[in-house]
Amino acid sequence: MDNFTPISATLGGILIGLSATLMLLFNGRITGISGMLSGLIKPVSGEWSWCLLFLAGLIAGALADHFLDPYSFFPPRSGFPLWLLALGGFCVGFGTRLGSGCTSGHGICGIARLSKRSIVATALFMTSGAFTVFLVRHVFGVGG
Repeated sequence: MDNFTPISATLGGILIGLSATLMLLFNGRITGISGMLSGLIKPVSGEWSWCLLFLAGLIAGALADHFLDPYSFFPPRSGFPLWLLALGGFCVGFGTRLGSGCTSGHGICGIARLSKRSIVATALFMTSGAFTVFLVRHVFGVGG
């Protein structure tokens, strides 16, 4: 967290909120990334192209940032066993399907729409995340 500034964090939050608002306003769609990925895996008529373009834009934006400022990327984490990273990825994917959406969909778009399901889901995400960090760092002693 050496590069954190309240200004950049605030601007980033505003841009995320603005993009979610514009997507809902102009397209009537929710900006949930897992829903977009699902739309690519199990295409629904008329959904595939906009999902692909949105996700390609996310990747292109990250690549552009990397090439414009290579030092802006966070260095890869070290000290974590590969099996634990794979297990974490599987749990995230499973939880996303089980919870009918990802953290961006529930936390940003769902709460903004005052969705009770999203408010509960986000509270559970945050609680589970805090508990997982406690277990991994203090019980299993990984990644200190």
